[in-house]
Amino acid sequence: MKTEGDRIVVQIDPDLEDLIPGYIENRHKDIKKIKDALKEGDYETIRILGHSMKGSGGGYGFDAITEIGKSMEQAAKDKDIDSIKRLVEELNDYLSRVKIIYG
Repeated sequence: MKTEGDRIVVQIDPDLEDLIPGYIENRHKDIKKIKDALKEGDYETIRILGHSMKGSGGGYGFDAITEIGKSMEQAAKDKDIDSIKRLVEELNDYLSRVKIIYG
């Protein structure tokens, strides 16, 4: 992973090009789901979403999403509200800055 100014540049396998927009869109949906679950005190949903990101991020070339997901899963197990909020912001920031290059 490298940066260009405030952008995070990620090189992705061209075979995944059709799948990436949907994958990124689903991570934006995860942010909303996590915020809603946090309001409800639903740590199990947050844990599952974190686990899913941990498992899928690297497979698509987004190692940062894997790391955020891993931390999110643990924070949910620990019921660590502050960490969950910080990780949601970290994920949102990453998604807003990521620049995808296919090749």
